[in-house]
Amino acid sequence: MFQIIWIVLAGLVIGLLARLILRGRQDIPIWLTVVLGIVGALIGNVIASAIGVRNTSGIDWIRHVLQVGVAVALVALVAPLWASRHQHHPVGR
Repeated sequence: MFQIIWIVLAGLVIGLLARLILRGRQDIPIWLTVVLGIVGALIGNVIASAIGVRNTSGIDWIRHVLQVGVAVALVALVAPLWASRHQHHPVGR
């Protein structure tokens, strides 16, 4: 149970960092920010493992930068799609 809570919290932090790094407004809900942060963390871990930097003797800075970088790319890709999807639907329908 604590692992799921940790994954959600890490996704929230990584997703929020990604949104802060991007300029402008991202009109996506917080739950989507968390999901993109979680996906970014998972893909970042895979990339870190592939290049051999997932586990180091200290803080895994390269892995964390990869996680946030992937989340930035995901938010940059998904935010305009989300905004255009909801722009065509009037509120209340």
